[in-house]
Amino acid sequence: MKIILRILMLAIVALLSVFKLWAFQNSTAADTPPAQQDLLARHYQEGEKLSYHMKASNRNREKTLLYEIQADGVVKQNAAGFYEEYAWSGLIVNGKPMVLPAGSQSFRQVLSLAPNPSMGLPDLGKVHPMMIGPITDMLTFYGDMLIVHYRGQLAHEGDHFYFKHGTPNSWADSAYVTLGQDSIDFDVTLEKVDQKSKVATVIVRHVPPPKPQIRIPVDWMNAPVADTPNNWVQVEKAAAGKFSGQIGKETFVARINISLLDGRIISAKLDNPVEVMERVCEDAALSKCGEPERYQILRQVEIYQD
Repeated sequence: MKIILRILMLAIVALLSVFKLWAFQNSTAADTPPAQQDLLARHYQEGEKLSYHMKASNRNREKTLLYEIQADGVVKQNAAGFYEEYAWSGLIVNGKPMVLPAGSQSFRQVLSLAPNPSMGLPDLGKVHPMMIGPITDMLTFYGDMLIVHYRGQLAHEGDHFYFKHGTPNSWADSAYVTLGQDSIDFDVTLEKVDQKSKVATVIVRHVPPPKPQIRIPVDWMNAPVADTPNNWVQVEKAAAGKFSGQIGKETFVARINISLLDGRIISAKLDNPVEVMERVCEDAALSKCGEPERYQILRQVEIYQD
């Protein structure tokens, strides 16, 4: 259970970061003129069918969790515009098929590569915990592309922009995590435009800001764990009334291949490492702690057309 909780925390971090920006894009899209001749613009057709297969690996210092799942969707339209509606099925965890409960089978995820004010935060309370990762990772890919469309203009290979965000996201809860925050900016590059295959490749990096805005509760967490200021912090309840204090560097690198014909996502890969220093402490103030331990948490996700 502990590894699943860690994975879900990282997935929810991605969801919080992207959804806040998605909501911002939707709220301002009416006032923001689209980039002229948007090379990557999505051209929707109602009734269009879309299918993606997702594979993921989630590793912490204890073990690795592997899963794959299928997303089958159709393009629909409402008064606010076009959207894609997905059903999830065929979940396989560590090589073994898992039967999803009825509520998860009937769940439909709504996504769009165009601003649509009717989009909302998915109700993750209606799905099996193992579906939270796939749902939030798919949202990360789509949210990253909305940033591409509405925070900068990419027209030629090598075009680049940097979007300062920094506002901390929190995933603290009363049951396990007493403090959980990360702080990221977005560094975006149009890496490749292949007119022969009609595919463009966009790299979206979620990177530590020069001055991350996370709350550092104790002095020993100030020292950088890696090569940047720390932008990820978590304090969680441990066994025997103790507390685990964790600090480190979190990054995402999303590599997204886009069709130049209609702007749909052809395939995408996500690497999400967190370089962690952890100390187990006797008190909630993290003042009486054991020796530090260093390790890496790593999520890797891939989607491709099926």
